Amino acid sequence: MPNKIKKIGVLTSGGDAPGMNAAIRSVVRTCAYHEIECVGIYRGYEGLMEGDFKFMDARSVKDIINKGGTVLKSARSKEFRSVEGRKQAFEQIKKAGIDALVLIGGDGTFTGGMIFNKEFNFPVIGIPGTIDNDIFGTSHTIGFDTALNTVVEAVDKIRDTASSHNRLFFIEVMGRDAGHIALNVGVGAGAEEILIPEEDLGLDRLVDTLKRSRKSGKTSSIVIVAEGDKIGKSVFELKDYVDENMEDYDVRVSVLGHMQRGGSPSCFDRVLASRMGVKAVESLMEGKTNYMVGLINNEVTLTPLYNAIKGKSKINLELLRVSEIMST
Repeated sequence: MPNKIKKIGVLTSGGDAPGMNAAIRSVVRTCAYHEIECVGIYRGYEGLMEGDFKFMDARSVKDIINKGGTVLKSARSKEFRSVEGRKQAFEQIKKAGIDALVLIGGDGTFTGGMIFNKEFNFPVIGIPGTIDNDIFGTSHTIGFDTALNTVVEAVDKIRDTASSHNRLFFIEVMGRDAGHIALNVGVGAGAEEILIPEEDLGLDRLVDTLKRSRKSGKTSSIVIVAEGDKIGKSVFELKDYVDENMEDYDVRVSVLGHMQRGGSPSCFDRVLASRMGVKAVESLMEGKTNYMVGLINNEVTLTPLYNAIKGKSKINLELLRVSEIMST
């Protein structure tokens, strides 16, 4: 079937993630390779409604593959959730002559794209960009690997001071609904315990684990806490509970916050973003729409947007068992 796509728009939406710029670069240069015009859409769906567009060619994306954040900026848009807002966006797209959209973001971004596709029969392809790795249909989202390396480096530094002062540190990492960061970092940084949303560890088991660690001769400990862990207490409430039940521990809290989203993307994320960008553009050229590009068994594949949004990314149960053995 001949390629009917002459102009593609690309936007980033939702929380930023390292590697988004590499994905933008890949989309723009794949368009240039296939002699398709590319338009950068600033500030996500907000910019889509306002017509905040800029023509991009191969030279427009030089020197951005190594940069964190997103050169196209990102914003969450309440207006785009309304029928009127989406109609306004469609009018801007028609006026600009854009034939298809590549959407880089998470499930909120994909939900907006899926609704837009349904209402206007407009071609869209999603690229998963979020550090939480909580999207179904891909083993890795763009930014996840970089975030892991950022967090492990921070935890290693905190362990230095924990060991020097015989302290217990509760370290909170991002992951409101998914514990992928906490679980991987916990194993990689040698944490004594890992608290994640998928598993209800319970306060009693946490205290028992810490008591065993103390009896085995450990004088300092690290506990990694996902911000949405099932115990249901804030990291500061956990500190207070341990203070009350284990007087021999000197407990401290460290909340890593938004530093986890920043920084130069890892080589893995740069390569992943490059592969996904090529697949997104070439899938649109083949007439495919309403899909998300994902990585499964190291193969770049397509998953229907509906499945990507409604499906549940699963925690690696083997890692849970490994973490339990390693904390002995």
